Amino acid sequence: MDNRAPTMDIPGGAARGMGVVDQNGDQTGIPAHPHPGLVPDRNGGRRAEPAPSCQGRLDTFVDAAFAFSLTLLVISYNQLPDSVAELREALRRVPVFVVCFALVGMFWNAHRLWRNRHALEDGRSVLLSLALVMVVLIYVYPLRMVMSSFLALLTGGWVPSELELSAASPGADLQLAFLIYSLGFGLMAVLIWRLNVHALRCAGVDGLERYDTASEAGAYALMACVAGVSAGLSVILMVLDLPLRGGAAFLVALPMWTYAGLGIAMPWYWARRGRRRSGQAIPSDDGEPITG
Repeated sequence: MDNRAPTMDIPGGAARGMGVVDQNGDQTGIPAHPHPGLVPDRNGGRRAEPAPSCQGRLDTFVDAAFAFSLTLLVISYNQLPDSVAELREALRRVPVFVVCFALVGMFWNAHRLWRNRHALEDGRSVLLSLALVMVVLIYVYPLRMVMSSFLALLTGGWVPSELELSAASPGADLQLAFLIYSLGFGLMAVLIWRLNVHALRCAGVDGLERYDTASEAGAYALMACVAGVSAGLSVILMVLDLPLRGGAAFLVALPMWTYAGLGIAMPWYWARRGRRRSGQAIPSDDGEPITG
């Protein structure tokens, strides 16, 4: 059985110099491909052909930066525990580490999915990826401080809080920490959103690949909007400088409670997109539409 790839015959000496030979060493033509520069994706559409060397360098750099940021979240970052009591105290910080790990991992996975779908190496893609690295390295400390404070509130102080507030204006300090957290979360969501929007504007994205990219863009646009609402509430509460005790305690934590809305909005969003995805038609190799 002949396993050679189909070729296009080209006239006369035009084939010479192209370096395409068959199994017998004869120059016969060039591989037939309906879309130069594009390769089939797993859903029947086509995507940009990756550039292995450049792609590997960008991926390695982004992965290393995210891995380094995770090392800053270790449960005992000042020094190793020297006794069982210190170990027990360090283990109380495990919930903070788990939540922060999940959030950072979510953004890393979003960038991984984008890279798997679209092997883009243009200037905008590199710039947005580098901006994502920069933000995550700045965001990791406010993330740990705010998340420890929030979990300390939820557990009644069992999880130790790493957020120290000034005695003069603790409410304003807390809202400033919430604001920094929301800006970091929102910027990372915006960058993932823009990466996917940029991919949609590039040639070669079609079929279910295009639908999945649009779904990913919409999800992170929604997260960015929630972060914007939280940041706005932080600014308002910072100006009001409400006390941390009494009836205003719930209002003080409102910027963080805003993110709880994602627990309802995101499952609804993905369920809705999933139902629509099942009816999407993609072109097959023979031109007939098939449904995913």
